[in-house]
Amino acid sequence: MTPAEPLYLVIMILTGAFTGIISGLLGVGGGFVMTPVQYWLLQETGLQPDLAIRVALGTSLFVILLNSISVALKYHQKHAVQWKQATIMGITGSIFSFGGAAVASQLSASTLSTIFGIVVIIGALRTYLAPAVRESEISTNPALYILAGIFIGFFSGLLGIGGGVIALPIMLIFLHFGMRKAVGTSSAVIMFTSFGGSIGYIVNGMDQPGLPPYSLGYINLIDWILLAVPGFLAARRVAEVAHLINPEHLKHLFVLLMIYIGLKMIGFF
Repeated sequence: MTPAEPLYLVIMILTGAFTGIISGLLGVGGGFVMTPVQYWLLQETGLQPDLAIRVALGTSLFVILLNSISVALKYHQKHAVQWKQATIMGITGSIFSFGGAAVASQLSASTLSTIFGIVVIIGALRTYLAPAVRESEISTNPALYILAGIFIGFFSGLLGIGGGVIALPIMLIFLHFGMRKAVGTSSAVIMFTSFGGSIGYIVNGMDQPGLPPYSLGYINLIDWILLAVPGFLAARRVAEVAHLINPEHLKHLFVLLMIYIGLKMIGFF
């Protein structure tokens, strides 16, 4: 299979659209969907697994950057973004996201995919136990938000995800967010972390031999367009109506997606 074949194009476009849908619904970047799909497709084109996983991670983060901006603005209109908290976590996260990307450039494909799967499953299980609607006040301790940003940012860069699958459980469990504000604020945090991580994958992938054509470091611009355009359009549309959906239903959808993707990356299926 080559990037010019119709099947490749269709799979990438549909993946981008689906990523946009879950991004708009759940305030997650969607890297846990895009990364496995790209990893498989890039290997089908003949790319070595270690290069394929890094290109998949870097390209996913760059797509997430565009989606997160769109979604955050829509949730802001619904007064569901805590910008002060998002900025603290986001700035801290963007710094550590760059570091995570640097670490990822040194690890093997099997190690990265296993770490990816384990982190996603742990996040899913913890999220399931957290209430979707909170009566208590959101935490105001800046130190907690800095710590959250470090954790979210590092794993965002390491795993090629915006950080939503990590940010949501942290906000629901430790920072006492309700589901709606967690989704909105998560999308704002992802703007920062995906930017820092994208820069990390560009810098660490520069002059790397064997990359696909039209690559900027570990970011492939052709795949980025195929994923980003339908994802951006879908994310904007879905974010407009997401506030009408029961928060508990949103949480369960998020948990099911995370468990499936996590098990698949570990190699369970």
